[in-house]
Formats: sequence, structure tokens, C-alpha cells
Amino acid sequence: MHFSRGECLLQYWLDKRKLSQVEFGRRSGWSQRMISHWCNDERKMSVEAMYTAATILEIRMDQLYRWRLEANDSRPRLK
Repeated sequence: MHFSRGECLLQYWLDKRKLSQVEFGRRSGWSQRMISHWCNDERKMSVEAMYTAATILEIRMDQLYRWRLEANDSRPRLK
């Protein structure tokens, strides 16, 4: 069993905080194109990007995605 990132909630949080993608880009240093990719679920945010976004938005990192529990875990187990 493990969790994986589902839908990105960045646009939801930008709307809730009344921030445009352009303003968020100014504050974060990311291009509006990259922010658009994240908001449209075309790319996943890195851990560093999630930490920065969470800090700017004043939320927890785990609130940036809908998390899915994956029951069938085919990853090798550590011994």
C-alpha cells in the first residue's frame, strides 16, 4: 500500500487566496507557463516546488494534491 498524487489543487488554492498565476509566479520565481502546467495537471510539482508553494499559500504541502491510496503495491519490499 502507498499513496500517489492525484489531481493538483494549486489552482484551487490560488483562487481561494485570490492570487493570479502571474502574481504567484512573481512571488515564487516560476514562469507562468510552468504554473499553468501544474494547474492543468500536465506536470507534477517537485518536492521543492510544493514546499515553496505551500509556504506562499500558507498551507501544508499535502494540501496541494488529492492523494490516492494505492492498494496493489508491486514495489519491492525492504528487508
